Amino acid sequence: MPLSSSAVSDSGRRAPASLWRDGDFRRLWIGQTVSQLGEQAGLVVLPLLAVLTLDAGPGQLGALRAAGQAPLLLLSLLAGAWVDRWRTRTVMVLTDAGRALALGAAAVAGLLGRLSLPELLVVAFAVGALSVFFDIAYQASLVRLVERDQLVRGNSALEGSRSAAQIGGPALGGALVSLLSAPIAVASGAVLFTLSFLSIRRMGRRESVPERSQRPPRLWRRIHEGLRFVAGDALLRTVCLASAAFQFFFAAAMTVYLLFLPRDLHLSGTAIGLALAASGPGALLGSLLAARLPGRLGYGPVLVSAAALGDGAFLFVPALHGSSAVTGPALVALNFVFGTFSQLVNVTVMAVRQTVTPDGMQGRVAATINFAGMGLAPLGSLLGGFLAEAWGTHTSLLMTAAGMLLSPALMALSPLARLGPQGADVVHGA
Repeated sequence: MPLSSSAVSDSGRRAPASLWRDGDFRRLWIGQTVSQLGEQAGLVVLPLLAVLTLDAGPGQLGALRAAGQAPLLLLSLLAGAWVDRWRTRTVMVLTDAGRALALGAAAVAGLLGRLSLPELLVVAFAVGALSVFFDIAYQASLVRLVERDQLVRGNSALEGSRSAAQIGGPALGGALVSLLSAPIAVASGAVLFTLSFLSIRRMGRRESVPERSQRPPRLWRRIHEGLRFVAGDALLRTVCLASAAFQFFFAAAMTVYLLFLPRDLHLSGTAIGLALAASGPGALLGSLLAARLPGRLGYGPVLVSAAALGDGAFLFVPALHGSSAVTGPALVALNFVFGTFSQLVNVTVMAVRQTVTPDGMQGRVAATINFAGMGLAPLGSLLGGFLAEAWGTHTSLLMTAAGMLLSPALMALSPLARLGPQGADVVHGA
């Protein structure tokens, strides 16, 4: 199947010598960076708000995390097909505004002492739903904004900002909850999404969207085409299965983890934020390793070994006890290892996925893999809350961490594990 050129190429616009000289790319990058910072901070702020302020129990915390993740299951496929037919700038601006309003309303309710757990569940679901549309839209926006030979540099910049947000977001969220107040911590997310809104709104270039025929394919037919394409490709099918296994058990483990840190290890919000933020520098290192290791050692060996090492790091967390002098540094080290190898897997998998997918299917393939990978996360969060309530945090954390190793096992038994140093190029020529 021939690959179509980007919309920007079709317009005949000459690409700038550097992406950073392109004002619209800079505005997209700034908006996406600030948005990612808001999302990462929210991953810490909302659960800690529920645990420390609303005294949420394990089951309630699992329900809160599931509410924020449920849109990935319910809306990913719809968002992928829908975003392909609309201007991404419009989608991003509207979703930023919606997330700012949702968190702003929660902050006001908190300041007035009227924030309850049901309201927090609604806010988490709304923010999660809007984030699904934003994340798919900014990926599609890059393809429409830059030339095809600039995609690697563009993706590298956006991936770098996501890694930076992993460093700053959890630390910022944990510090605000600990040092100021929970409503102000929530309000910080509203401010970040507002800044993203203001940056992306200034993007002035008119997008070229796919032409709409008089009788466009029905939405569900387009979704089905994406599902069928992924299911019919052995590599993409394995990525879906491995991602689904990882996200299910990772969501369960993180639900227990966020209970284990404050209640069993007696860590403050700031300490929790800093420990979680350690995965950010690890992710930066993982991105650097991903540029070299697959081409030297082979895509398959890198994927399997990195997934096993990163997921296996969680097995050591239940061995920690109390807030001793070793606890903090050990958590930082484990999160760093996890961030490094997880990012190495993510970048390597993305290279394989982009290589085997034609341009016309990129949006739907990304949405399909998000749906398969992240769609089980809400169920995993519920499972984590149930296990913690029934068997305690130590046993539950060990079980869910062991479950994460199913992901590298699936990759090891698939054709993905046999991709050599030229694996992506070979697949591309197939």
